[in-house]
Amino acid sequence: MSSNGEREQWGSKIGFILAAAGSAIGLGNIWRFPYITGQNGGGAFVVVYVAIVFIIGFSVMLAEIAIGRRAQLNAVGSFKKLKGGAWSIVGWMGVAAGFIILSYYGVIGGWTIKYIISSWTGLMEAGAAGKAGDVFGGFVSNTFQVVLYQALFMLATIWVVYRGIGEGIEKYCKILMPALFVILLVLIVRSLTLDGAGKGVEFYLKPDLSK
Repeated sequence: MSSNGEREQWGSKIGFILAAAGSAIGLGNIWRFPYITGQNGGGAFVVVYVAIVFIIGFSVMLAEIAIGRRAQLNAVGSFKKLKGGAWSIVGWMGVAAGFIILSYYGVIGGWTIKYIISSWTGLMEAGAAGKAGDVFGGFVSNTFQVVLYQALFMLATIWVVYRGIGEGIEKYCKILMPALFVILLVLIVRSLTLDGAGKGVEFYLKPDLSK
């Protein structure tokens, strides 16, 4: 809500598009997707993944946008206004899912902050020496550090949301989403220069449905 009590609106279409993309594209693309793809058949997994994105993910996204535009309210209020009755439970399920996702990504976000800092203090040397697993194990076994970095991530998240749509979510998405795109491009280029890159690309893009 703005200071005069009116509900905030997106300042531009690109701001909304980047925010919508940011809700679906993030750490998982860099951290989780590659090894899940590797464990589940490479290109065969990608085919199923893309199909599910279009059949389920895209459909749900369109439904969410339509409901939000029609009701101009939050998840709970939208279902209550449009259908009423037990349908408001669906809105509350969305809120609960948000808390579950945040509790998960809050931890991963804390790990990310820790790794950004550690990359300037010896992490690269440890990784080159084959000790990356030892570094991670030592970090996650230190409860104080894990909670500290998660708290830093949560404070940053709270700050962005507190600032509202225009000065918070939209503003930072216009900075962070292009930055994520650049990071992904750098990782792609770097990956293609490593030994065995050709076999990796073939495994990723050439589906073997037997797997």
